[in-house]
Amino acid sequence: MNGTELQMILPEIPRVFTAFAEWLACILCIMEMKRRITGWKFVSVCGLALIIQAVFLELTNGLENVLWILCMMAAVGLMYLFIFGCCEASAKDAGYMCVRAFVVAEFAASLEWQIDCYAYFMLGWTSQWFRLFWLIVVYGLVYTVVGVCFRKFAGAEGDLMVTNKELLPYVSIGLAVFAISNMGFVFGNTPFNGPYMIQITTVRTLIDFGGVAIIYAYHVQRMDLRVRHELESVQTILHNQYVQYQQSQEAMDIINYKYHDLKHHIMALRAEENQEKREAYLDHMEEEIRNYEAQNKTGNKVLDTLLTSKNLFCMKNHISMTSVVDGTLFDFMDVMDICSIFGNALDNAIECEKKIKDREKRLIHVSAFSQRNFLIIRFENYCENDLIFDAELPTTTKEDSQFHGYGLKSIRYTVRKYGGEVDINVQDNWFELKILIPMEMK
Repeated sequence: MNGTELQMILPEIPRVFTAFAEWLACILCIMEMKRRITGWKFVSVCGLALIIQAVFLELTNGLENVLWILCMMAAVGLMYLFIFGCCEASAKDAGYMCVRAFVVAEFAASLEWQIDCYAYFMLGWTSQWFRLFWLIVVYGLVYTVVGVCFRKFAGAEGDLMVTNKELLPYVSIGLAVFAISNMGFVFGNTPFNGPYMIQITTVRTLIDFGGVAIIYAYHVQRMDLRVRHELESVQTILHNQYVQYQQSQEAMDIINYKYHDLKHHIMALRAEENQEKREAYLDHMEEEIRNYEAQNKTGNKVLDTLLTSKNLFCMKNHISMTSVVDGTLFDFMDVMDICSIFGNALDNAIECEKKIKDREKRLIHVSAFSQRNFLIIRFENYCENDLIFDAELPTTTKEDSQFHGYGLKSIRYTVRKYGGEVDINVQDNWFELKILIPMEMK
């Protein structure tokens, strides 16, 4: 068969091949996300999804023009349901992944079928085993490359947190790629096709490849901006905690001045003969002494300041805070990192306790000690809220979740700088934040 004949009779992509390409693209996206089903249940759902996709495309084979477009929209809908049903993802995250899966599937199916037809008609490789082998090779190569490229910039915590402003242009890119690449099959005379079928197929393959490149570039830029935003937020929290520490140090200096003034108060008390004035003076002194007792002597000035400041705040808000901390264990840590860990953890605990109506239950306990060459830090507090965990961290309870919830992320970021890990557990209304950091052998 010569080239002219090939150009005239190049057949359409088999619908089963298209279904298989779309199914593989969905699997690729699902593997990047946190799944809601696993094990044999997941395998069964995947098998059922492939059967449904293949049967639907086969039953709708032969439709043209508007009906064909509606058929493709329905096929994309099935892909969306497959991704959304298997993953713990929002509707927007699932839609974002569905766009990628569809564009990648269009490119893989078009590329494989164009090469398959060339080998079949021009080279005479008509063996069905060879064609099956070629299908596996092309799909395997395309999805491996795409998977590696996208996984490098996947969300570290399995979630995308796509916003409406991000999803709309992404969907627009997918629609534009699909419309331009398939225009030659719907309309005869367009700038995107030629008089022969092979020209239309070649244009479609090239446009689909360009579409994959565009959505990849968009995704990389989006994830890069997200990482920058998170790092900036973490750095802002670190700086704010250090500023709080400096302010707390100034407050402690004032307390120390008051303490040294007590001897003058005692002299004035001895000289006072009026019993009522003496009692009032004693009450005032007792209050000042109680505030000073809130100070912690841990062996680390930074921790002394932070714990005293938080303890004074707890006293004013009727929160019982106790601490058993060996501050000498923190000599290897940077001041700002200590401020970040203790400041964020205690701020979260205090915010939780302030919401508890029963003051008897407002309890916070802090401990830090060493065990088997590990520095162990525990923050415990009573908790009445039902927490939802995402990527091993509880999600923020504030309405604007996109710009909050960085306190625990900041703690984990700081702890991992020292090769440590963070563990969170909630049991019997008791919240525990446990930190393990390896210590160098002395």
